[in-house]
Amino acid sequence: MTPAGQPVQIMDRRALVLYGSETGNAQEAAEEIGRIAERLHFDTEVAEMNSVELRQLRQFTVVIFAISTTGQGDLPPNSQLFWRALRSVRLRPGSLAGVRFTTFGLGDSSYPKFNFASRKLHNRLLQLGADPFSERGESDEQHPEGIDGTFIPWSLQLRGRLLELFPLPDGIEPIPDNVLLPPKWILDFAEAKTETPFATSGANDVTAATPPPDDLIPIPESVIATVESNHRLTPESHWQDVRHLKLTTTEDVTYYPGDVCAIHPKNFAADVSHFLQITGSEEIADKPVRVIPGNVETSNSNMIAPFSNQTITLRTLLTNHLDIMAIPRRSLFAQLAHYTTNEFQHDRLLELTNPALLDELYDYTTRPRRSVMEVLQEFDTVHVPWQRLLSILPPLRPRQFSIASGGALKRATDDKTTCIELLVAIVRYRTVIRRIRRGVCTRYIAALQPGQHLRIKVLRGSLRMDAKDYQRPILMVGPGTGVAPLRSLIYEKLARGSAAGCSDSCLGDVLFFGSRNREADYFFKDEWTLLEGKGKLTVFTAFSRDQREKVYVQDLIREQSELAYNILLLKDGMVYVCGSSGKMPQAIREALIECFQVRGSLDRIKAESVLVEMEKSGRYKQETW
Repeated sequence: MTPAGQPVQIMDRRALVLYGSETGNAQEAAEEIGRIAERLHFDTEVAEMNSVELRQLRQFTVVIFAISTTGQGDLPPNSQLFWRALRSVRLRPGSLAGVRFTTFGLGDSSYPKFNFASRKLHNRLLQLGADPFSERGESDEQHPEGIDGTFIPWSLQLRGRLLELFPLPDGIEPIPDNVLLPPKWILDFAEAKTETPFATSGANDVTAATPPPDDLIPIPESVIATVESNHRLTPESHWQDVRHLKLTTTEDVTYYPGDVCAIHPKNFAADVSHFLQITGSEEIADKPVRVIPGNVETSNSNMIAPFSNQTITLRTLLTNHLDIMAIPRRSLFAQLAHYTTNEFQHDRLLELTNPALLDELYDYTTRPRRSVMEVLQEFDTVHVPWQRLLSILPPLRPRQFSIASGGALKRATDDKTTCIELLVAIVRYRTVIRRIRRGVCTRYIAALQPGQHLRIKVLRGSLRMDAKDYQRPILMVGPGTGVAPLRSLIYEKLARGSAAGCSDSCLGDVLFFGSRNREADYFFKDEWTLLEGKGKLTVFTAFSRDQREKVYVQDLIREQSELAYNILLLKDGMVYVCGSSGKMPQAIREALIECFQVRGSLDRIKAESVLVEMEKSGRYKQETW
């Protein structure tokens, strides 16, 4: 008999789960798919798409893709190499005949090209002769129950299809959900002879306001930046804290409008201490530990923990690498149920894993934004061994922020230092259960002090401009912090025009800006006033709370319908929409369609087709979050 939880090795039963992920959601989905396959006794490997060559796909019984859509219908960076190989002109129809696959897409329906990446991938695999063995799935971040609202029903269908097509031999059953799978990685004490120094001073002398340590986290392909200033733009009395963060670096960095700055956050010392206390790990928190493979198969796979070759402490892991404040996924509760002997809490944890009670899981986790740490605090009979924390806690992922500087703002006076400016809304709110929530990364950003160093990554964004685009007039819509990438674009256009001897490079450009109050959150007001005074830019503003009837940016577009029509259809201009996802992007689309109808004397169908054609030609671009 095979020990409980140990997959049976069955010949010719291999599953490859590949993910293309930018923020981590697709990776989490891929890992959950991997667990489903593993419970069906598939020899399973989970990896990012770029780590695999096309010829390797034939080595597996099934290949399952989980992929997010980014920007203007693009694939995430960690899937671009694979995608280029897949699009090679040397590949002929039938090149992937015999490869059995399916796809699951993660998207946001507020974007025009909803789940475009997964659809492109799926169709290209079909063109090359690959065989879809199960229905493809798509999720929508706007779904009332989030990604799980579609992922869980799809994953159940996938499991049924795998069992139907690849039935288990007689006498072998799927590993039940109540059996704990062996971990991929575990923690263990490092060898006693290590000479690595570990700082423990102040570990027990922290308050809620004590900032995270300022040691530099090793991040591949990152640069060291210095905080020049961290200025709050909104009044102290205002409900929201919005920061204008200025960073500089002497390392070689080039960026363009729409590019983003990725910042890797840290957990606060008080939260880490609290987590150690809850899990009963205080005594070993500052002892040297190491990460080792949980089994032989893991050590041979390309799933490598980023700190697997280091000697580290549990406190450092929790501070720099593991997200103790994350909203827990359904799979967490299934694991926690194994670590309690309390019947009531055990049953309640399993209840939260029941696909039929998905709305209850949403109400317990996502709606109140309950954290992993709070779950462990409430289920106080759960005792997770510290050796298994890598299986329980998700990684602490970097957050991306649109760069707000461009043109002349990109260089310091010495012309050797690159400047990067960000406009960041600090996340802090009270939930339905009356608890205050803070964004992990924005809380960290708010604590950054001038002179402090940190590692950042500058990544290519989706608002890409060709050389000819800088010659077109642009209609920009940027409510709130959505104005950040538009500021970069405006200054970049001005600099390019100046370099070409053209003083009116932004002539004809229009910015529609919206916020709550003119006096509280009209970001970069003085700059817009100055540019308007020089005839470089036209600005229209909507402050929703400054009058009895609320006014929004879409209302301004309707008021300026003739101007919008002239820019976009008569002058072949472009549209950039940046800001919060949800209702705003769709409201802008509706306002523009109405403009085309009224000013162009078009019917609804024709007006919509004009906008769709603008999207296809790259003249309508959206970056929302």
